[in-house]
Amino acid sequence: MGRYVVDVTTLVIGGTSGIGREVARALADAGESVILTGRDADRAEKAAKEIGPGARGLAVDLTWPHALPAALSSVEHVDNVVLAAVERDAGTGADYDVDRTIQLATLKLVGYTKAAHAVFPRMSRTGSVVIFGGLTNDRPYPALNGAVAGLVSTLVPELAPIRVNAVHPGVVGDSPHWAGRSLDTVQARTAIGRTVATAEVVDAVLFLLRNPAVNGVNLVVDGGWLAG
Repeated sequence: MGRYVVDVTTLVIGGTSGIGREVARALADAGESVILTGRDADRAEKAAKEIGPGARGLAVDLTWPHALPAALSSVEHVDNVVLAAVERDAGTGADYDVDRTIQLATLKLVGYTKAAHAVFPRMSRTGSVVIFGGLTNDRPYPALNGAVAGLVSTLVPELAPIRVNAVHPGVVGDSPHWAGRSLDTVQARTAIGRTVATAEVVDAVLFLLRNPAVNGVNLVVDGGWLAG
């Protein structure tokens, strides 16, 4: 990606690891100011230092939504928000952990919404929000990714003119989560013949952030896995 200098600040909730971290890195490399968050302040600050001088770290825990306004109070202005924090769970109706599901629902739905609400008064009216979902949007399990699509539809009119979109990645084969696992079955049923790459998901996020006409979109980035 070419570097260009812009007066834009993006808040990346869940930016200390995984795809969220790579989104933060791409934005900083493009010359934007980045505020990245993680549950642990030291880890967030370390990640920010590794990304570069355009980034700073902040401790934010989406599973404690009542504390989010205070946790985000130091964010004086933000143009865009990326809600990338995630906890993985393969729960099913047959193997259902109530406490685990409550925590995931709090993070993904209450936490995401409260974080956007907390910084909304300080957001640029030309800004945007990108929410991370997943393929359980179409093949749901009780971890509630499917509700992200509904959250997008709700927030679009409520936050207007700020744009709200979601990205739903498929199996990201080069991500740490899938390291060392056999993905032959996934590749066999994916139309492009391979898994999705982290860089491709990052590129999708940047598109949703930057295209001023894209709003209310749930963008699936799975290489055609759902069509297989």
